Amino acid sequence: MSKLPFMMGRYKWLVKVLSVGAECKGEDPNGEHKKPTSTKQQNTTAHTEAKKCLDEKVENNIPKKPRFYIEEHKVFNDPIHGHIKLHPLLVKIIDTPQFQRLRKIKQLGGGYYVFPGASHNRFEHSVGVGHLAGELVKALRAKQLEELEQEQEPSMDSESLINDRDVLCVQIAGLCHDLGHGPFSHVFDGMFNPQADPKGEKWEHEDASIFMFDHLVNDNNLKPLMNHYGLITEGDNENDLVFIKEMIKGSLKNNSPQNEKLYKGRNNEKSFLYEIVANKQNGIDVDKFDYFARDCHHLGIQNNFDHRRFIVFARVCNVDGQLHICSRDKEMANLYDMFHTRNSLHRRAYQHRVKMAVEIMIKDALLKANQDPHFQIKWAEENMCSLSEAKRHKEAYTKLTGRGFEVWCLKLTTHLTFKTSEVVYTCILFVLFAL
Repeated sequence: MSKLPFMMGRYKWLVKVLSVGAECKGEDPNGEHKKPTSTKQQNTTAHTEAKKCLDEKVENNIPKKPRFYIEEHKVFNDPIHGHIKLHPLLVKIIDTPQFQRLRKIKQLGGGYYVFPGASHNRFEHSVGVGHLAGELVKALRAKQLEELEQEQEPSMDSESLINDRDVLCVQIAGLCHDLGHGPFSHVFDGMFNPQADPKGEKWEHEDASIFMFDHLVNDNNLKPLMNHYGLITEGDNENDLVFIKEMIKGSLKNNSPQNEKLYKGRNNEKSFLYEIVANKQNGIDVDKFDYFARDCHHLGIQNNFDHRRFIVFARVCNVDGQLHICSRDKEMANLYDMFHTRNSLHRRAYQHRVKMAVEIMIKDALLKANQDPHFQIKWAEENMCSLSEAKRHKEAYTKLTGRGFEVWCLKLTTHLTFKTSEVVYTCILFVLFAL
């Protein structure tokens, strides 16, 4: 497109609109344009053409308004991944109370009391995983299209090709995979809950994430918006909500016959998509990519694994009749570094003896609070529940965060004394100190 004399400042967007309009009408946007003789005529012509393009019904399934004009992706400046561009639906999910509660849950639980820099929360980790999930699935799709264009012998059929729905679902699963974490992260589901509810069913934070994802979608009425962006939220055939929840739960260790359907959300030809967010086949997934990089950054520990390089060289391959995400043989050293980083983080941080001692004290305080009637969570009118019962009530679990204990403790100290309630008072002193 030849440079126009008014292509400056606020008129740039008009030129872009005119270019889209020319393409919609079958004109050549790079062709010669007749220049108006005056600045006033230039402005009038530009506004007239822009309004005509925006008001005109365009054929070939192109929206009435240019897509860039009505759907802007939001940009997040992340210290690990730089500037992250997220889909409008992902931004809508982030703005819900169920997702915002992750701002108040420490990523490393009691690790913050040993490593002063480990103050990061589940919120930024979840945003990072959503971003990396999108980057990996888009890279895999690009490799599929490249293979088809080069007319090589395809390793997959057309049913395994990644589409826009798949990309958006994978991003949502990555974004929401940690919605179910309780106060102090793994302290709640790994240490507190088994002792507070020993007779209860087996409960993990992945189960709670699915539980909270359903609450997030229904409480904020997101199904119409999901349908607007092309997702299928009803029915049994490739239901995208089922697909997202299955990805949050994680891939299966496939020991079943090839003809047996492994998942409900997608057919077996797309089973490799379940390895992106939570890969239980070999442990290589974007969840680890983010928390390795983020935890090392905040802990001050060296991270030698390059997840960007892994994404560039990853592709979908047929292994013994099953599609999997694979890497080049020369990436073996990089993958060794990933598992070495995992070992180093567990040895130096996650299982640090002082950090474990702090978390045992936090767990004991939570157990005492769980047994005291003063520590109750209101989840409906005149309905209260204890800490261990909150996982069964969506509204109560939404309120269950690390900072919530500080507020409750401050209120209780105004009317409790050591003589009246020794257990509660001891718990208050510790939790106030810990928070």
